[in-house]
Amino acid sequence: MIAPFKLERYFARYEFQARYLLSASDCESLSMPEVLELADADSLARWQSLNLGYTESLGLPALREEIALLYEKVSADTIMTLTPEEGIFICMQTLINPGDHVIGLFPAYQSLYEIARSRGCKVTPWLLKAGDNAWELDFDELENSLQEDTRLLVINFPHNPTGFLPRLPELLRIVDFARANHLYLFSDEMYRFLEYDPVRRLPPIADLYEKGISLSGLSKSFALPGLRSGWLATQDERLFHKWALYKDYTTICSSAPSEILSLAALRAREVITRRNVNLIGENLLVANAFFERFADQFNWLPPQAGSIAFPRLNMPVAIDDFCQQVIERKDVMLVPASMFDLPGNHFRIGLGRKNFKEALGLLNDFMLGI
Repeated sequence: MIAPFKLERYFARYEFQARYLLSASDCESLSMPEVLELADADSLARWQSLNLGYTESLGLPALREEIALLYEKVSADTIMTLTPEEGIFICMQTLINPGDHVIGLFPAYQSLYEIARSRGCKVTPWLLKAGDNAWELDFDELENSLQEDTRLLVINFPHNPTGFLPRLPELLRIVDFARANHLYLFSDEMYRFLEYDPVRRLPPIADLYEKGISLSGLSKSFALPGLRSGWLATQDERLFHKWALYKDYTTICSSAPSEILSLAALRAREVITRRNVNLIGENLLVANAFFERFADQFNWLPPQAGSIAFPRLNMPVAIDDFCQQVIERKDVMLVPASMFDLPGNHFRIGLGRKNFKEALGLLNDFMLGI
């Protein structure tokens, strides 16, 4: 039996009721006209002649070829399109077995560890530590978490919910650890391309490691969550074929309109991601000023990439109660750390929406009134 997905149940309760979502992890969604305006001639022709029949189970070949351009050592032959959540589910179902041990970076999106746990696997969290000015990896903890039956290591960079991004030597150290211990390495890369400094962009794990698996998609960095478009990429052909067999029991194939719109968006990726990084940058300036103003009440660890951050409330009130009060009094939704199975007073904020300044202004008013 799988446990309820706390974060998704929380969003189901408040996402379409609260006026402001100050904890949304995606960027301001693009409209259909905006995507079609960016589409190249081939994508437009495909859209105008689209037949709403079944699609190829592995994904539209042209779309898989476009995705392959994001990798150096992965070809379209081992890229499968699917919904991002489905990618996590299929991978965990085909890669690990009951009794296996999994190490996962934590806090994390719940399905990255809960699906493994529901499979009867042992899961050890690798806790990201809050330093004085930034989040930090503890490699001693990673080494100490290793067991004889460890089979899989799960990471997520840029990280949700903290916005942490390791340096390349740190990522290579993780890859070396996985290789030395014969582990598969699953990497959630949904926020890739939202690095504030492009120089900091990390290579995908599917390129760096022969047993690496990269999950990515268009929900976060491309501001297109409504397409439900994502993919898994790997160099491991045997593992890829397992995914293909399992997908016959999930979605079977992708949505035909979604595939064409995804193709158009990927071909316009530089324009779209630049738009989103610029919006995040503007909001980050507002956030920095807010948390400087309330430096005694909050501990602000600025994110290094992505559209989210994970500050901590430094007041004698439980974070769940604080978030509930903000919703009730200001109609602004914040996500408490408990939705990530994490004790303490951290909460997530989202930096990718156009109404961020207005929403944070209401939080400012709330703070002045308590």
